[in-house]
Amino acid sequence: MQLFDNIRLAFGSLWANKLRALLTMLGIIIGIGSVIAIVTLGDSLTGSITDSLQSFGINNITVSLQQKSEDDETSGGAVRMFGPANPSSEDLFTDAMIEEFRSAYPEQIYAIALDQSLGSGQVQQGDTTVQVTAMGVNEEYALANDLNLLHGRFIKDSDGERQIAVVSDVFCESVFGQSGASVLGQEFELTVNGQLLKFYVAGVYEYDDDGFVSMTGSDPVTELYLPLETAQKLNGGETGYQSFTVVASTDTTAFLEQVESFFASFYTRNESYTATASSMESMLEEMTSMLNTVKLAISAIAAISLLVGGIGVMNIMLVSITERTREIGTRKALGAPGFAIRMQFITEAVVICLVGGALGVALGVGLGAAGAGLLGYAAKPSLSAIGLAVGFSMLIGVFFGYYPAGKAAKMDPIEALRYE
Repeated sequence: MQLFDNIRLAFGSLWANKLRALLTMLGIIIGIGSVIAIVTLGDSLTGSITDSLQSFGINNITVSLQQKSEDDETSGGAVRMFGPANPSSEDLFTDAMIEEFRSAYPEQIYAIALDQSLGSGQVQQGDTTVQVTAMGVNEEYALANDLNLLHGRFIKDSDGERQIAVVSDVFCESVFGQSGASVLGQEFELTVNGQLLKFYVAGVYEYDDDGFVSMTGSDPVTELYLPLETAQKLNGGETGYQSFTVVASTDTTAFLEQVESFFASFYTRNESYTATASSMESMLEEMTSMLNTVKLAISAIAAISLLVGGIGVMNIMLVSITERTREIGTRKALGAPGFAIRMQFITEAVVICLVGGALGVALGVGLGAAGAGLLGYAAKPSLSAIGLAVGFSMLIGVFFGYYPAGKAAKMDPIEALRYE
């Protein structure tokens, strides 16, 4: 009952001194609002990046060539990223290497995606020109890249050098005016690397605009998939690979080192290149760690506003106690114990901080949602951060309200009644 009386008195005091109360809360509002906005924006960004990376396959391991520096260990020192020079055919990963790898780890491998790019091309159909990225792929490419096939079939290893292609539904709408099963078997002409080639539609996949697809104006440039041997023939018979993707059926983190070690062993005597392996999971962990560090650092800076706000609460409470000295004297003369006086003013400080915290949460969620919307991400307010912010604002009220409340509780009632 006494607690409710104290809360009622606290809100009465706030209402009587609205401007002073608002100024007192300002530091709390700014501090809590900044933290919530940063956490909301950071969680939204992290969630969006996580979804994007997961759409590329969280269990995928990319094996690629890296150029050695002159002082690499195997040729004398550290490894640096790919330089401007392209690897020769002797440096590329071969089918024999990949088959040996598949035989060495049959239980750990779900699929191996191979591809060979033909580069950018265009399809002319009447007055319509559609831009595409043409690439040869193997049968397991669809498994590694989670392609959703709508009609027909995907590329098979047995297709050899056939002139067939798997295209997107967006491509079909632009070229044929429809994307249903009726487009299967239809012919189109592709111009790529100065060559005019005829292909037939074998399958249609669903275009995913959440992926990292290049854009030309307002029209998406989608992938056009050909049999791997067809692409190799068009590339002058080149059969090696600068990179490929392994889909693991086991723990990716543990398998990653084995994959890198296996392929690096083929390059111990190679003076120019070595093999390296990376996964979306490791990239995701690094990205999340980096974003969390940034959020923590900025939140620590925003917490200074909470400290300033807490000091403001203490100063205003001291002023309030001075102004209400006769009220305190009257209550003590009527028999109110020091504990009741102390709790009255601690409750008032907590209420100030709670109201400020609630306004700060509303401000932070609003700013965070607006920022996430401007960046094109879905807002994800953190309930744990909101709960922590509200709890912290209560703690500030208790901590910074205790000294003024203690000062009020220790007043001599006679001296307090004499105060003018």
